[in-house]
Amino acid sequence: MKIATAAYPLDWHEDWAGYEAKIRHWVETAGADLLVFPEYGAMELASLGGPEVAADVDRALMEVVRHRPAMEALFASLARAQGVHILAPSGPVIVEGRRINRASLFGPEGLIGHQDKAIMTRFEREIWQVEAGRGLTLFDTALGRIGVVICYDSEFPLLARALCEAGAEILLVPSCTDTVAGYWRVKVGAMARALENQCVAVQAPTVGDALWCPAIDENRGAAAVYGPSDRGWPEAGVIAEGALDAPGWVRAEVDLRLVAQSRADGAVLPFAHWPEQAAQAAQVTVARETPAQT
Repeated sequence: MKIATAAYPLDWHEDWAGYEAKIRHWVETAGADLLVFPEYGAMELASLGGPEVAADVDRALMEVVRHRPAMEALFASLARAQGVHILAPSGPVIVEGRRINRASLFGPEGLIGHQDKAIMTRFEREIWQVEAGRGLTLFDTALGRIGVVICYDSEFPLLARALCEAGAEILLVPSCTDTVAGYWRVKVGAMARALENQCVAVQAPTVGDALWCPAIDENRGAAAVYGPSDRGWPEAGVIAEGALDAPGWVRAEVDLRLVAQSRADGAVLPFAHWPEQAAQAAQVTVARETPAQT
């Protein structure tokens, strides 16, 4: 399959028509079967509330929630028209009175399902009051079996492991980080998840400044597609990677038969050998150095 992953700039929009034109252009020029947009890419919809709303952390979030149904309808229509699968930009939703960060996957037949972010960062917990979702979703699609680990989630191995044990061959990692260090944490997490699960991981970041909205004012990152460092894959584990902070699509062609091949007969077998950790980890001893006698 062909994958296009977005290094996505957050723009100011005076009206819905401007936002729709931007999204339509991105989708129509992707040239891929699977399109991946970033975490909190939906936050540019806060601009539709005007400068005062966009500048207020709480009101900006609620403005995006207000436009969520129209955004989902737009991505559903574009996936159908282009005959593609799209992980739409994640953003806030209200579920049973709780603020959740949700990513939605669309296919040619419409909405396939949602993945809510599982582990919150300090900003989400302490300032934004965005809460964790409940559970993980494996998307069984015509392209392959897909899991989503949103940004910080990629730094917690058991989440990706659970998805891959359920059958995931591709992990999508939409991200939104305001420092190069944050970008690298997610990048290292995505590459590690591809290595230990012998699968494909796709990182899609927000990039550039959006100083009109404090919640997403600075954005650093590079879009990339990663695989395990194994036979048949690039030795460095990087299938395709864009330049740091460079907006645009990064494209790669991936044969998922390589995932099955690596898991069955790779140079090493971390996916199969994963359970062996438990017995070793259950036996931790402490060896103390004896001070030298004088």
